Amino acid sequence: MTQPATLQEPIAQGAKSKALVIKNLSKEYVKGKPVLTDISLEIEAKGITAIIGPSGTGKSTLIRCINRLVDPTTGDILFNGQNLATLSGRQLRNARRHIGMVFQEYNLLERLSVMENVLSGRLGYVSVWRAWLRKFSAEDVDKAFALLEQVGMADFANQRADALSGGQRQRVSIARALMQSPDILLADEPTSSLDPKTSVEILELMTDQAKLNHIPVIINIHDVSLAKRFADRIIGMSSGSIVFDGKPEDLQNDHLKSIYGGEDWLT
Repeated sequence: MTQPATLQEPIAQGAKSKALVIKNLSKEYVKGKPVLTDISLEIEAKGITAIIGPSGTGKSTLIRCINRLVDPTTGDILFNGQNLATLSGRQLRNARRHIGMVFQEYNLLERLSVMENVLSGRLGYVSVWRAWLRKFSAEDVDKAFALLEQVGMADFANQRADALSGGQRQRVSIARALMQSPDILLADEPTSSLDPKTSVEILELMTDQAKLNHIPVIINIHDVSLAKRFADRIIGMSSGSIVFDGKPEDLQNDHLKSIYGGEDWLT
């Protein structure tokens, strides 16, 4: 087993860092049956980190603990000078502004236009009444158009989301996440519903945007070949624990056996 990266000292109060430090994180949905067990790792402030492992091993739970869509049972999540695991209310809402999320099923508002979906990424920054009326500044609208251009969806700005293909929806989802001006981007199985060609295009897009915006990206992904192709670092999980943490070129068949079990599927 490759050892997890060495943890740094906790981030000082008030300090800002795009690095993410997870310390002794555990999650139980049912008492006595942990889904995550004592996860400790550090994500640098740049690059693509891919999390691989079999279904049910806790990959999605780990991603969702980071942005607090799931509440951890124990442990710390240190980011931007705060322990995300302890936040609630307004503090948690403010922290989430800086964490972009791309979902497996896109999570777009189907009856709204592409532009309106992208602008919804700014809802955490506007007042309640402006959000209700969907009134955004000219600066926000200009940024939304620029992002749609970057993800190849500018020609679809006024089209309803429910008229888009899966790949187009995921491009809009990425633009919406980037509309938050996030300090980190999380992606939960962003290619699982897409064909191989579109999957590559989506990961190319996310890689390019990570470099352009100087932010780290954490991707939970089933496809090992895609993980090895695009990631700077691969974390392998099995039964709620980290069993591999290293560079893509260091991931060998023996590691994959430890992660997924058995070996017949490797032939």
